Amino acid sequence: MISRENFAGWYRNRFVWVAVILLAVSAGTVVLVNRAGPEAEPADLQAQITARMRSTLEQADPGQHNHAGHNAQQAAAQEKPAVICGVRVYGYEPAEVTALADVQTVYGFHLCGVAEQKRPWDVAVKLAGPVIMDMSTEPPGIQVVEATAEVMFTDRVRQMLPPKYAELALKEALTESEMADQRRRYDAAAGL
Repeated sequence: MISRENFAGWYRNRFVWVAVILLAVSAGTVVLVNRAGPEAEPADLQAQITARMRSTLEQADPGQHNHAGHNAQQAAAQEKPAVICGVRVYGYEPAEVTALADVQTVYGFHLCGVAEQKRPWDVAVKLAGPVIMDMSTEPPGIQVVEATAEVMFTDRVRQMLPPKYAELALKEALTESEMADQRRRYDAAAGL
């Protein structure tokens, strides 16, 4: 058991207080350095770009990022079903900017599902592929990278995207966490 004398001695010990103060100052310094570090802003900018890209695609009419003639079936009440998108940003230009307002072009991938009521993901209309967004306009312009009758898909990707992003587009799509989040949001929107 701790006696009052032992507690009072500990409480009055100046070395304990010096240690407590140094610990608090060190913790505060670490927090400030991590917040002000150069890697903090791009991660925040990347999250802002991802959110803007997702919201733009979800608010756009599916025809704006329509692929190969896929159209969502319209319900009898003519209510448009929600479009739920997962996105991955490959990069943006100019690459040295630090604010969302300064981003001109975004290169990435999108996978969108048209969430018609009670229609499971496996049979939903899906719109997917590399996408280029022109962020200098309002609303942002959406350009989907697709093959043409004369140009194969891989060649078209290389024509439309800068080389460093084209290689990513040919190898990578959504991350597992982004796909899981999209499926959860799709199920909720489809009433499943």
